[in-house]
Amino acid sequence: MNGMSPQLQNQIAQFQQVQQQLQNVTSQRMQMDASRRELIKTKEELEKSTGAVYRTTGAFMIKVEDIDSLKADLEESIETMEVRIGSLERQETSLKEKYTTLQESINKAMGNAVE
Repeated sequence: MNGMSPQLQNQIAQFQQVQQQLQNVTSQRMQMDASRRELIKTKEELEKSTGAVYRTTGAFMIKVEDIDSLKADLEESIETMEVRIGSLERQETSLKEKYTTLQESINKAMGNAVE
C-alpha cells in the first residue's frame, strides 16, 4: 500500500471488513434458511403421520404423547427462524450497500491516483 493516502488505506481496510461481514451474514442466512426448510418438512411429515411419533433429545428418542404440542413447538421454531432470517436479510442488504459504496469510492480514488 505504498504511495496510497491514509484515507484510501482506511477505505480498503473497511472494504475488507465489510466483505468478511457480508460473507458471514450470507452464510448464516443460508444455514438458517436450510434449518427452516428442514423444520417445515418435519412439520409436513408430522401432519401425515398416523403412527407413533418420537422426538430426539440428545442421544435419546422419546415417544411423543402430545402431538399437538409438538406441532405448536415446530410452528414456533419456524416463526423464530423466519424472524432471524428477516433480520439477517436486512443486515445483508445494508452490508451490500456499504460494500458497493466503498467499492465505488476505492475505484474512484484508485482511478484518480493512476491518472
